[in-house]
Amino acid sequence: MDIFNSWLVETPIAHRGLHDEKRPENSLSAFQNAIDKGYAIELDLQMISDGTIVVFHDESLSRLTDNDGYIKFLKKSDLDILTLKNSKEKIPTFQQVLSLVNGQVPLLIEIKNPDKVGELEKTVIEMLKDYQGEYAIESFNPFVLEYFYKHAPHILRGQLAGYLKGQKLTFIKKYALKRMLLNKISKPDFISYEASKLPNRFVRKYKKLPLLAWTVTSQSEYLKVVKYCDNVIFENFEPKI
Repeated sequence: MDIFNSWLVETPIAHRGLHDEKRPENSLSAFQNAIDKGYAIELDLQMISDGTIVVFHDESLSRLTDNDGYIKFLKKSDLDILTLKNSKEKIPTFQQVLSLVNGQVPLLIEIKNPDKVGELEKTVIEMLKDYQGEYAIESFNPFVLEYFYKHAPHILRGQLAGYLKGQKLTFIKKYALKRMLLNKISKPDFISYEASKLPNRFVRKYKKLPLLAWTVTSQSEYLKVVKYCDNVIFENFEPKI
């Protein structure tokens, strides 16, 4: 596979779906909107307490729902009770998203796992085994990518990185991710780097790998950063190429 001539480079990627005031991020309606417009979809996966894989970004429920608490403590039955803010939509399971998308557009799947690697990643690999669409995975955690490299090397892997100012990470983790010091462990097929920090010397040494820029939020930012990357992950606008 020539990754530089693949969807990963050629199809703009809608961050958490093509969401807006009526369509919450990481919702089925946001994903359907991206499908209708022909964009690839970026989404976030987490595992809840009963082993169900859900599509949700935050650790806390408070920003995206009217409930407090943490996503990891939910059970699948709880998903029928919660709704995403300003909508009647529920937190979708990964299986629901796979059934909806069904290969119509590619998926860029972020594995959100800062803890012990294994159970979440194994379940995702199993769920993708018979999926017929195009997809790739990415993660800030290099040990997540290492797991995929060892257990499903055919799946494209992306190292998420950036300066991550304001994020709740230790200085050491920020230092390592900024410089991608653990890429020998993660062995990425592509890099996904913080758009506002491009270009920089840390990504230049990986020029043989495709570079995605996250998250581009305006046409002006797109025109600025597209000169330095191979594709963008965007939200709050639609890039005019």
